[in-house]
Amino acid sequence: MPISKLLQRLAFGICVASGMSVAGHAQNADMTIMTGSPTGTYIQIGRDLSGLMQQCGQNLEVVESAGSLENFLAVRQRPNTQFGIVQNDVLEYMQTFASDDPAVARAIAGVRIAFPLYEEEVHILARRDIADFGGLNGKRVAIGVEDSGTYLTASLMISLAGIEPAEVLPIAPGDALPQLEAGDIDAFFYVAGAPAALYAENEIDGEQFHLLPIQDDTLQAVYTPATLAGGTYAFQPDPVDLVAVKAVLMTYEYDPRGNRYHQASCRGVSDLSSLILSNIDTLRSDGHAKWQSVNLTDIPLGWDISTCVNRGIDPEYVPSCTPVAPEAETPTDSEANAAYRRNICAVLGC
Repeated sequence: MPISKLLQRLAFGICVASGMSVAGHAQNADMTIMTGSPTGTYIQIGRDLSGLMQQCGQNLEVVESAGSLENFLAVRQRPNTQFGIVQNDVLEYMQTFASDDPAVARAIAGVRIAFPLYEEEVHILARRDIADFGGLNGKRVAIGVEDSGTYLTASLMISLAGIEPAEVLPIAPGDALPQLEAGDIDAFFYVAGAPAALYAENEIDGEQFHLLPIQDDTLQAVYTPATLAGGTYAFQPDPVDLVAVKAVLMTYEYDPRGNRYHQASCRGVSDLSSLILSNIDTLRSDGHAKWQSVNLTDIPLGWDISTCVNRGIDPEYVPSCTPVAPEAETPTDSEANAAYRRNICAVLGC
């Protein structure tokens, strides 16, 4: 799909979503985060955040999705969906539409950033005889499904670099890997924070396939240059120069003075924000490896932090959730004490 048509379709989806008032959602306090595929980084980050909420006696449902585009729309229109993980280039193209289309500007007016997250590497796994990004000319290339951030990023990169593949196929990365191995396609895109489980948990033949270096000057200027360390994956012993795009946790500008749904959602956003800030060291040590590169001050240009997030990270804020106390361990009697109890019970009854 050409970039213009892709963005028009996305803009139409946002305009439809804008007609669905967030105030009209169910009036309960359920919380949801939209993530990605089962093998991606988003879903693991979502599970880390859900674990924080569980420790505080609250539920944050982690929902699988096609990725960034679906997540963006879901926060605007899906009931009880307060969070979505989205690629920053998706947000940038939303702003591009908003500058020319008042309807789109109104539709995204309530979108806010909760936290900037990490850089996601653009993985392109290809046959060994394809040496670089330019080698995708005339090849069969899978670019992810239409509602994914991978689809948008791959489409943009191919357009910006002037590449003309023989076929551009809307295939999810998990489905594209076996097709590549079978020879049905020549390469596939996957935007995911390394290490991505798809590559780490599958035995990929390094003699036949490799990650393409992305050294195109235009792409290096538009995206963030990055280097994937050698040994990140078993089939990839050497460093690979490529590009990356930042992932962000997005939310909606709930009104804490509004109806019960807005009040409950704002309170939930504040609670999770407080927990992320106070547990960032634990997330970095025990969560997905990408937490180690999260810079909480790296806010994407042109987007504002949610009022409810700022309320939650205020040093004076007290989370409304109740920490779940660990179960107390039953003390173990010494043999002498156990004998004493048996004798007491034998005489007096227990």
